[in-house]
Amino acid sequence: MAAFMSCAVALLAAPAMRPLGAVNRLLLNGSVSRLHGRIEAGCCASVSRSAVGRRQYKPERPPSGRKGDTAAGLSLRDFIQRAPGNGVGAACGTAQEAPPYLCGAAVSGGGRRVYFETYGCQMNVNDTEIAWSILQKNGYVKASNCAEADVILLVTCSIREKAEQTIWNKLKQLASLKSKRTKSQVPLKIGILGCMAERLKEEILEKEKLVDVIAGPDSYRDLPRLLTVAEAGQKAVNVLLSLDETYADVMPVQVNSDTKSAFISVMRGCNNMCSYCIVPFTRGRERSRPISSIEQEIRMLSDQVLQIIQERANICKQIHLPAQSGSTAVLKAMRRGYTREAYLELVEHIRRIIPGVSLSSDFIAGFCDETEDDHLQTISLLRQVRFNVGYLFAYSLRKKTHSYHRLQDSVPAIVKQRRLEELITVFREEAAQLNSELIGTEQLVLVEGASKRSKLELCGRSDGNIKVIFPNVEVPCDWSSRMLAPIRTGDYISVQITFASSQSLKGIPICHTTLNSSAKMISKQLRAVSSGQ
Repeated sequence: MAAFMSCAVALLAAPAMRPLGAVNRLLLNGSVSRLHGRIEAGCCASVSRSAVGRRQYKPERPPSGRKGDTAAGLSLRDFIQRAPGNGVGAACGTAQEAPPYLCGAAVSGGGRRVYFETYGCQMNVNDTEIAWSILQKNGYVKASNCAEADVILLVTCSIREKAEQTIWNKLKQLASLKSKRTKSQVPLKIGILGCMAERLKEEILEKEKLVDVIAGPDSYRDLPRLLTVAEAGQKAVNVLLSLDETYADVMPVQVNSDTKSAFISVMRGCNNMCSYCIVPFTRGRERSRPISSIEQEIRMLSDQVLQIIQERANICKQIHLPAQSGSTAVLKAMRRGYTREAYLELVEHIRRIIPGVSLSSDFIAGFCDETEDDHLQTISLLRQVRFNVGYLFAYSLRKKTHSYHRLQDSVPAIVKQRRLEELITVFREEAAQLNSELIGTEQLVLVEGASKRSKLELCGRSDGNIKVIFPNVEVPCDWSSRMLAPIRTGDYISVQITFASSQSLKGIPICHTTLNSSAKMISKQLRAVSSGQ
């Protein structure tokens, strides 16, 4: 066993820099392949006692004793049993011997404030969100700046020399911040995370004595323990690369709440080995997240978007949700990737989060091999969902598409046209009924300009993105004002609805308003309705 470990270490330290591929071939037989995929360049692991009295791994040179002599280190069996896992089964408090990292309250952040500063690519932003999710669950709170932080973590990049130089300069700035810490304050801890930590761990420890924690891209689960070790006054390092770590069970949490976009990571590492690129050596072998994990994160982000639409008065309460067909068989032929049931479930979910949301959709009549029963299922979907706006067309075969090469455009043109007309009729019936329910209500309308049919009328859009027509007259400046003002493009107007069709609404303008004023008025009306007044 010791011979195997020495062999693996020799491969890792080889100047040809082919560690991952070489070791991966060695780890293919039996229990050896269950080393949790973790490797560390140029060292094996031994157990020592830290100042906090618990066992931890620290780097050690391979034992130089006789073949089979394990006195200078662990046997392979011990290494397998005690290695930190990828988070799937490494829970504390099991019947087995406690793993060599701290558990439970011992690794709690205890309310210590952590500040992240992120450099480099979008993957580093995702790493920051993963690390913050882990620390947040372990009792850390977010600091808004370096000055108020107890822990400063720099998520670093090694893709170019300039990126690394930026970190060296930043560390010099943090040195003065650390030295100014008073004895009454919690000692400031500084950590280097990410690619630079993996590539330059020895240089960081030797050159920058102020760095307390070094964690590579695959070691973020270990951050609570590393920070606990650092609190005890020791340097804490974990730059183990992994063959399987994807953080699939860690839901990223945005560090910056002002961020207007989000990215979903579907894989880590890289196998391409481009001649100029350091990434395979700092992030390890390519591995993908499970699809279920990706779907879960997408659902979470989608729900956040829906919640924002519901909460913000400046976002139109309308969603375009293309269906194309109400038949699961046709949807499969279209390669849409969902079923009728899944579509209806999504509609229900959206309406649960955004009551009164306006839905629009696309439909194709007479797709390849569509039967009469398929057509009737689309009609029933139109009646069940009830769309406010619809875009309906007869299918026309297009060259270069999958259906052109693999399917038959078997529905006659006269049948396509008849089915399209039936779909349009049903859509208009449901849309007209939906719009008629708004008669007598006051709608917030964003003025777009003059109506196409009459210069005496203006046209705008309601909060549900439905066209509203109203007279071009002067109206009060607000609900309580007697002063009149003309209506201009871009104004918000409160309009009382008097007429509805399947395509639009008509009404009488009441007054000028604002998004905030309208939201308050609507809220007041809802409270009055709920109290029975």
